[in-house]
Amino acid sequence: MRRSLFAVAVAAALSVAVAGPALAEEQGQGSPATHETSLASQKWSFSGLFGTFDQAQLKRGFEVYNNVCSACHSLKLVAYRNLSAVGLSDDEIKAIAAAKEVPGEPDDEGNPTTRKALPSDHFVPPFANDNAARAANNGALPPDLSLIIKARAGGPDYVYGILTGYGDPPAGFKMQEGLNYNAAFPGHQIAMPKPLNDDQVQYSDGTKATLDQEARDVVSFLNWAAEPELEARKRMGVKVMLFLILLTAMLYAIKRKVWADVH
Repeated sequence: MRRSLFAVAVAAALSVAVAGPALAEEQGQGSPATHETSLASQKWSFSGLFGTFDQAQLKRGFEVYNNVCSACHSLKLVAYRNLSAVGLSDDEIKAIAAAKEVPGEPDDEGNPTTRKALPSDHFVPPFANDNAARAANNGALPPDLSLIIKARAGGPDYVYGILTGYGDPPAGFKMQEGLNYNAAFPGHQIAMPKPLNDDQVQYSDGTKATLDQEARDVVSFLNWAAEPELEARKRMGVKVMLFLILLTAMLYAIKRKVWADVH
């Protein structure tokens, strides 16, 4: 009885092993699952133990966000005054904030009012609410970008891949109506139209605005938005490591001194 059950189990396993790949291939024909998503590893100034932000790049990245991305994507966790960290002056920050309006104090009759945004205010979202955002984007909700780098596997490489991954679908790839092909997006079909092109923005520092440059700059800016404390954290980490090395050396010297007579 045991031998017969064992034989049946072996036969079933073999049939799955042989038929499984063929079945998977048949089911995957013409579907996004047959096209693998791979992210190329990029070099970032803020990577590694001693990595730091390039302030000029952060400023260019803000220009890309402000002129392109902010039309659809919010940055709710960042305040305008935080832009001083990317190299903007107080007057520039005040002007950027004043271009937006936020709810103000009610008037004497209790009616709602609006006022110009202040540097202390957080970035004003492009839409009043999620329903308005969906209505303006064919039902898709553009995500807030404050933590997008931390919220996606692959981090900056993933966002860079999305921004530069648009193109024509390969032969035989079935696209859904209203979606765009993107080599880096899971499933390769994304609702967001291609946001960046060469010369999409005019950099204040004169840098040539290629697609690659724009994508790298805005990704660096978004990484700063998600981790504004990155440089301070790394400096503290180095100090802690040096302290631990020194402490270890001192404890070892004390141990040798205390146990010298015993040995």
